[in-house]
Formats: sequence, structure tokens, C-alpha cells
Amino acid sequence: MTRWRKGTLSDEDRSLWDEVKKTAIPLRPDTKPRLSKDASPTLSKAIERTPTAPPLKQQIREFTLGAKAKKPLPRNNLMPSISNQIMQAPLQMDRKKYGKMRRGKLAPEARIDLHGMTLAQAQPALTNFIASSHARGLRLVLVITGKGKDRDQGGPIPTRVGVLKHQTPDWLRSGPLRLMVMQVTEAHLSHGGSGAYYVYLRRSG
Repeated sequence: MTRWRKGTLSDEDRSLWDEVKKTAIPLRPDTKPRLSKDASPTLSKAIERTPTAPPLKQQIREFTLGAKAKKPLPRNNLMPSISNQIMQAPLQMDRKKYGKMRRGKLAPEARIDLHGMTLAQAQPALTNFIASSHARGLRLVLVITGKGKDRDQGGPIPTRVGVLKHQTPDWLRSGPLRLMVMQVTEAHLSHGGSGAYYVYLRRSG
């Protein structure tokens, strides 16, 4: 066992002191810590070599009137609305006919009103309607969903406004319906506007 001698630090003590210095935050950065008279010379030299933080005034960058502030952080990319999602979908049908449909110049050959139904009721009703319309050789049908009402009761999970309006395009793009549906877009005001969808079907057979 090595006997400790006054005025010296062992390698283990010196290593421990170096680790302490890394985590220590001085209360007064511009002053050196005071040592007792009994402190060892080695410890005194180690403290003198410890770097001190610059004064607070030097840490804060000056800002003058008219100077440019830092560039703001980019905003969060929120999910686009259901209307924008449908508008950005690739065009699958004839462009001229699509333009007439968007302007309400094409009359729907059949329609279904899902307004007021629950999701469990609306999905099979929509599936049967599209399948039967496709089997009959119809091309343009109208699906009425309504714009939806705000029924949020203030719970921890917010309720989306217009659940049927948001869910219907997903149903039309998935499962067996995606093989029958060519194009989906919001209806013209004369046929319900944003509360309804034009669904252009592929040719049967």
C-alpha cells in the first residue's frame, strides 16, 4: 500500500480531479476558486491551469436595430387537404372529358347518398353501388358524402370533421373497387360541390 505524502497527488487522484473539472460549472466564471492554505502545490497548479468561461456579456452577441435576424426554422409539412390530394392524383381519363366533368357539363348516370350513414354502413353500400354501376356499363356516377359536421366532444383524441368525405376516396382506391374506378374528383357546385365526388368508371367487360 502506497503511503500518501503531503503536497503530492497520486495518478488516480489526478485522473479523478481531471474528470471533476470537466463537469464543474463555476459560480463566478471570471474568478479563480480560492484554495485553503493547506492545499497541495500540485492541486494549486492544476486549478490555475483550469480555463474559465468568458463573461456573460461576451457570450451574448450584440444586436443592432436593422440587423437581420437568424433565418427561421422551416415550417412543418402538414398533410395536404383531401381536396388537394385528389387534385394531385395522376390523370387517368381523357383530358377534355375530365375538364367537362369538373365544370359540371357531364350528367351523372347514377348517384348514391352516403350522408348520415356510419362507416360500417357506408362502405358496403358504396361497394355494392360501384360494382352494380360498373356491371351495368355506366361511366359517370355521383357519390354524395356531405361536408361533415364538427362533432368533437373535447376528448383527448380530436374527431376529424367529415369522416365520410375523407374515407370515401380511400375506399375507391383500394380493394376490388380500384379495378373499376378510373378517376375520382370533387363534384361541381351544381352536383354538390365539395360534399360529393364524381367517380368515373372503367369500361366493363
